Amino acid sequence: MMKFKIITLMTLAASLLHSCKEVINNQTKKEVVDKRVEVKVQPKIKMIGDLKVLNFEALKPYLEEQDDKTHVINFWATWCKPCVEELPAFEKLHAENTDNNVEVLLVSLDFPNEIESQLVPFIQDNKLAPEVVVLDDSNQNKWINGVDNSWSGAIPATIIYNKNERGFFERSFTYDELKSELQKFLN
Repeated sequence: MMKFKIITLMTLAASLLHSCKEVINNQTKKEVVDKRVEVKVQPKIKMIGDLKVLNFEALKPYLEEQDDKTHVINFWATWCKPCVEELPAFEKLHAENTDNNVEVLLVSLDFPNEIESQLVPFIQDNKLAPEVVVLDDSNQNKWINGVDNSWSGAIPATIIYNKNERGFFERSFTYDELKSELQKFLN
């Protein structure tokens, strides 16, 4: 009887060890499969007239500059009323801070099929002075989190950053509010 118990215990221990080994092997296989599935997306830039249309990989360098400037990056679209209403604040901020090493970038999220019919005429009619680029990337889950982990994806949204600090704002600004936030980065 004792011999039977020992054999049973040894069989049970062997099967547990074997099953743990399978889990480890399965995890290792999954990691290998996951690494093979990961596809590196290349930066893609398309020009429509003077307007750059970028995928997120091409936009990322604008979000990560390590120079001596303070960068103000606004995500907007012509179909977004609060975005259009706050654009004069970004225009004024750009005009008044060119000597303060401040760079304003307007990232349009207009639909690709409306770039030539809506966005380009809007830029020309409003004589937007800051650089405007278009983000055209269908992988929203990647680029929304890539811009900021707290971003829901709603616009308007703004990043203010320099090499020392970074702020993300999912809201509209008046000029005074925008200027006040910028001052925190210039001091």
